[in-house]
Amino acid sequence: MRDLICAQQITPELFSEIYETALKVKEALRRGRKKFSTLRGKCVVNLFFEPSTRTRTSFEKAGKFLSADVINVSASASSVKKGESLIDTVRTLDSMHPDVIVLRHPCEGAPQTVKKFTRASIINAGDGRHQHPTQALLDAVTLKEHLKELKGKRITIIGDIANSRVARSDAALLKSLGAEVAVFGPSTMMPRYPEALGVKKLNSFEEVAAFSDAVILLRIQLERQNAKKTFPSIREYATLFGLNGQKLAKLLPHTLILHPGPFNRGVELNNAVVESPRSLIFNQVETGLAVRMVVLSMVCNRIDQLKEEVQ
Repeated sequence: MRDLICAQQITPELFSEIYETALKVKEALRRGRKKFSTLRGKCVVNLFFEPSTRTRTSFEKAGKFLSADVINVSASASSVKKGESLIDTVRTLDSMHPDVIVLRHPCEGAPQTVKKFTRASIINAGDGRHQHPTQALLDAVTLKEHLKELKGKRITIIGDIANSRVARSDAALLKSLGAEVAVFGPSTMMPRYPEALGVKKLNSFEEVAAFSDAVILLRIQLERQNAKKTFPSIREYATLFGLNGQKLAKLLPHTLILHPGPFNRGVELNNAVVESPRSLIFNQVETGLAVRMVVLSMVCNRIDQLKEEVQ
């Protein structure tokens, strides 16, 4: 795998390899190991045109734990502020011989576009509403680790589906791994044709409760709604579509709770949900670091070396 642009690239066989290796990496990290030699001599550039805490920090730590040289470039501190285009920025970075460029950009298709202008591998860290493949990977790894199997499991994604790259990526990957995926949220936040995502549309929380082995909550993507009013108020959204302690009790006893973050307490979930034993929100962050270490090793053609180091 030279580049990772979309979740559709991840076959069941590739996922199985990523899953097994990520669990071994996570176990090594839990034992206190913070340094691997897998990417020694490699250079990773994190090029982010949108705010990020989890993804950017995760990729930075992943690269450093693997002994790569890591450079962080944000749009606010780059020549983009002076009018430089994305393509020229990438061509400039390419002249400095990076091995990997991790790109987050507000425009759909940006990673695919810049592939033509660099010799470095491209990892998509989120492009607009389109894709976020490493988030899909870490969600799928987290779910499989706790459910033991994804085939036949029922996963519901709740919230702003229309504007969510996580929803699109998760739906594509989870379906390819045999899970059944449903969506639930305000009609104004639903894709016009949800069946195009291959998902089932649920119409009430009661349907969600009866259906779900796991729910993935999403925040409202206000920055992508172009000032359109898609819901009456935060309070009404929280009442109808947020998850609280009372609703949590109505879910199946084994139902797991995930959220890609950042999450807003009191909106899509409350304190009782965040702190519930069923919540895997912070486990996702931990798993994300291991998954991104695996992905970086794969695109650099060093995955066999990483496997040897975590045996």
